[in-house]
Formats: sequence, structure tokens, C-alpha cells
Amino acid sequence: MRTWIKPVDTGAGNGPHPMATRLSVPLLVGICLFFELVVSTQVRAQSAADEFVPAEQTAAAAVDPKWRAPRFSWGDPVLEGTFTSRDMGGIPMERPEQYGNRELLTPEEFRERATGGPTGFSALVTQQDNEDRLQLSALDSTEVGSRTFGYTSYIIEPENGRTPALTEEGQRRQEAMRARSSNGPYYTTEDFSYYDRCISRGVTGSILPSLYGDAMRIIQSPTEVAISYEMLHDTRIIPLDGRAPADSKVHQYMGSSVGHWEGDTLVVETTNLTDELRVGRMPHSEDLKLTERFRRIDPDMLDYVVTVDDPRTWVEPWTFRLTLTTQPGYDVLEYSCHEGNHFLRTALRAEKQYQERVAEAKAKGEPIPARPSARSGGGGGLGIFEPPSADEAQEIGVEE
Repeated sequence: MRTWIKPVDTGAGNGPHPMATRLSVPLLVGICLFFELVVSTQVRAQSAADEFVPAEQTAAAAVDPKWRAPRFSWGDPVLEGTFTSRDMGGIPMERPEQYGNRELLTPEEFRERATGGPTGFSALVTQQDNEDRLQLSALDSTEVGSRTFGYTSYIIEPENGRTPALTEEGQRRQEAMRARSSNGPYYTTEDFSYYDRCISRGVTGSILPSLYGDAMRIIQSPTEVAISYEMLHDTRIIPLDGRAPADSKVHQYMGSSVGHWEGDTLVVETTNLTDELRVGRMPHSEDLKLTERFRRIDPDMLDYVVTVDDPRTWVEPWTFRLTLTTQPGYDVLEYSCHEGNHFLRTALRAEKQYQERVAEAKAKGEPIPARPSARSGGGGGLGIFEPPSADEAQEIGVEE
């Protein structure tokens, strides 16, 4: 924009006063500096305000209700990309009672969350001593998230944000799961979870926040959608051609999925699941049906809404939501879990050593030694597992 300064009329002819011409340059500079100060102040104020704006309010679809995801040449919305659940860390699955039926934090509550310090993996990192910190350092740059959301819980239905009551069968299944999750004994590999054994985390477990690797890569074609999970290396191929699910007698860890489009939303229905994994970290029956809804709400955000329907486990269906996001420089990498799974061997060896101490105590008529408990600090890990000594560590991966 060009700024004109009107010459000063001295009343003696039409020319400007000589002093007026000399004053115009510093005056113009002063005006420019003033406007620069005003603009920079406004930018700083807006930046400070943005620090306390929940990330869901910054999504393109929230800012502009007319925003739509771009389309492929064949017309389907573009969902492709790599998304993680890193920014969902610190949000509970079930809504704390203090929030009642509110899905979102108030501005004051959100400010407290945004300024409350690290949660999840970030908190774990900051609590480590130098030696443990070094072991985690490779994960720091990609696993701590980059946004803060204002959700009070993952669960959005029922209205109170909590899982419905369990059926009698569901209660028995829950109790059995807790018994299996106790601190051993571990006599064979089947005494460990499917996660420990590098088999699968299941459909929802593969994307719920954990310590690391909570990412999915979506690839689309006109007839299928492929979803690859970083941890534990599962890939689902979801047909869009209207075919029926697999035969009801076939049950798989990731089930049988079929998909279709409802406007901008990809709807995926999954049945034929086994009862050996979990949904939302809770056990379920073989009758479970999952209905997943994927919708792009921003170039860097994907709403992921899952309805859980298992009448043998819960008295009514329930629904939870994650907003999956991109992270700077994040790639889905190979998850060489079996190749690097020293945990099972070490834990089985620790179990064997403990049982030998028990047998020795019995033979001598001495008290049975206490079973190692979970590590101090409330980590909830397996107490029987302790890092091997230097001599033992040299044996890992070597046939005896």
C-alpha cells in the first residue's frame, strides 16, 4: 500500500513548504513503526491465546463448517496418511464423575490441563534417572505429542462417558482376565498375553495410546482400504465392494471387516473376532461387533469413532472417540517384535529360578520365599521379571 502525505499549504503559491517536504520522510517512518508495533502486539496476543485453545477447535472443519476433505479422482474422500494417537495421551477412557455429562473441558479446566505438565510417556521420561533416561531417549522426539485436546474422556456414549454395566457373563470374563493378569506363574509362553508374545494388540488396542508405536498408516484404492498398525505389525485389508463378512464359523484376532462410505465418513463393520483379545483394554465375547467411523476433519486430523456392541458382555452398546493426528517427521517403521523379544525368555528363566528356590526351601523345611512383587513406583509391571545380570544377559538369544 502506498502512503501519500499531503503538502502543507503556506498560503504563498501552490508549492509545499520546504520544511514540510523534509518532515514527510521521518513522519512516514514513524507511522510504519507504529503500525508494525500494533501488528506485532496483536500477533503475540493471538499466539498467547492460541496456547489455550483446545486442538479440536482448531480443526479445519470446526473453523469452517463448509470445509471438506479433498477427493481422489474416483470421488472418495482422502483419508490416506500416517496418524498417531499421541495427542490423546492424558485423556482417560472413562469420564471422571466430576465432569458429569460434559464431553469437553471448560476453558479453566483446559488451561489447567494445558499448563499441568507432561502426562503419559512425557511424564515417564521426566521421571527417569540418567541410565533409564538414555534407554528412552530414542523415543522422545516422536512419542510425546504436539497438541492438547479438551476431551473429558474417550467414551462419548452413554452420555455419562462411562462403560455400561457388565452382564453376569461379562463379570466372569472380567474376573478371569484379572486373574490372568496377576504376577504369574509363568510356566509356558501361553501364560503371557498376546501382546507380550508379539502376536497382536487387536483392532482398537493397536491404536490406543501406549508407550510408543501408536500409529496407523492408511492407504486407499477404489475398492479397498488398507490400515497398517505400527505395533504390532498388523495390516487390515477392508473391502468396499459390498461383499459379506467371512463365514460366521471363522474367527480371527482382527476379525472380518467390510466398509462403505456414508458421505465423508468411512464406516467399517467388524465381526468374527476371537474372545482372546480385548477392546478398550477390556475382555469381550466372540459376538462382539465393532463399528468404526473414520472422518477427516483437518489436513492433520482424523476423527476415529468406535461403537462397541457385545450383548454378552455389556448391557448396552457404548462408543468412544479418538482424534488421530499427524506428528512432525513421524514414519511407521518395521516392528521387529519377535526378533527382539527377549522378555519372554528372561521372564521364563526368572520363573524357573524362583521355582528352584521354592523347591530348595521345601527340601530344607524353610519358609517359602516370597514371590517377587511388581516393581516399586506403581509401574504395574511383572514383578517376576527383573533385568538379568551381566553374565545372564550374554546368554540371551543363544541356544543352550
